[in-house]
Amino acid sequence: YVDTGALYRTVALNALRNGVENTKNPEEVIPTLKTAEVSLKFIDGEQHVFLRDEDVSTAIRQNEVSMAASNVSSIPEVRTFLFDLQRNIAKNNDCIMDGRDIGTVVLPDAKIKIFLTASAEARADRRFKELQEKGVACNLDEIAHDIEERDTRDMNREIAPLKQAEDATFVDSSDMSIEEVVEAIVNLCK
Repeated sequence: YVDTGALYRTVALNALRNGVENTKNPEEVIPTLKTAEVSLKFIDGEQHVFLRDEDVSTAIRQNEVSMAASNVSSIPEVRTFLFDLQRNIAKNNDCIMDGRDIGTVVLPDAKIKIFLTASAEARADRRFKELQEKGVACNLDEIAHDIEERDTRDMNREIAPLKQAEDATFVDSSDMSIEEVVEAIVNLCK
């Protein structure tokens, strides 16, 4: 399983840690790619994201990083930087890849494409509970607002906008349990 959003979040975290004030500004963000050594490791079956030698899997889930990730993802050089990594992972491994442009841009020839979505409210509630379980202070209304803003930006960006691939199956998980989502996807794979 590859959560490509985590890769963009890691690039955003690196930019913020390097003093980038405007994560929409390519002139500030692009130079930070030189120090963005991003890698994935699977520990006890779970994806962990590393920035250089640091496990940043929790740090990248902060709201500030989420918003910055949406901003940096609209920069062509950032997308190119991560496209190669994503495509190499898929080329060398059987995988399930999750991301906002996987079926349309990164892996347009994937065998199975699923446009898995949920309402902003459902996603905010899930993120809120996830952050609370990890002991991260958060606000549900702020999370919901940030998700809606990010969706709008991602759907309207010029490069690789968030949209359903024509040959993808639409699955709305807003009112589904994890088990129901898994069952629906497994049935599509069968």
